[in-house]
Amino acid sequence: MSKETESQDHLSPEERSELMSRINSTETEPEQLTRSLLHREGYRFRKNVSDLPGTPDVVLPKYDTVIFVHGCYWHRHDCRKGQSVPTKNREFWLEKFERNVERDNENEKALRELGWQVLTVWECELNDDPVKALDRVMKKLDVQVNDT
Repeated sequence: MSKETESQDHLSPEERSELMSRINSTETEPEQLTRSLLHREGYRFRKNVSDLPGTPDVVLPKYDTVIFVHGCYWHRHDCRKGQSVPTKNREFWLEKFERNVERDNENEKALRELGWQVLTVWECELNDDPVKALDRVMKKLDVQVNDT
């Protein structure tokens, strides 16, 4: 790794650690927006249900559906933000991202085996057009209700 690449991080390791420690895993803005939009449309749900695999962000028991609201960076969406990898300590980050994706896949599989429909809302979808993102979710829920 070149000196130029290493110096791109303008924070000390201590400052970087402090910054990273402030990133919340629950009650993120995308989660709050998703829940707010669902609530406005009349959907009732539970949030962050810890006794289900992966602790889904939104659980709609009436529809046998769980929703994960994923940050593109951490969960490796195929958008531009999800493809970004830090240049410093690159191998560590690639392994971490790979573990995140593997864990997401395992949780989704376990939930499906328990009979849950699993939906994912991506941060970039909410940033681009939150109404369109919610509409996609609602269409999936309507299909679920109409099939029963």
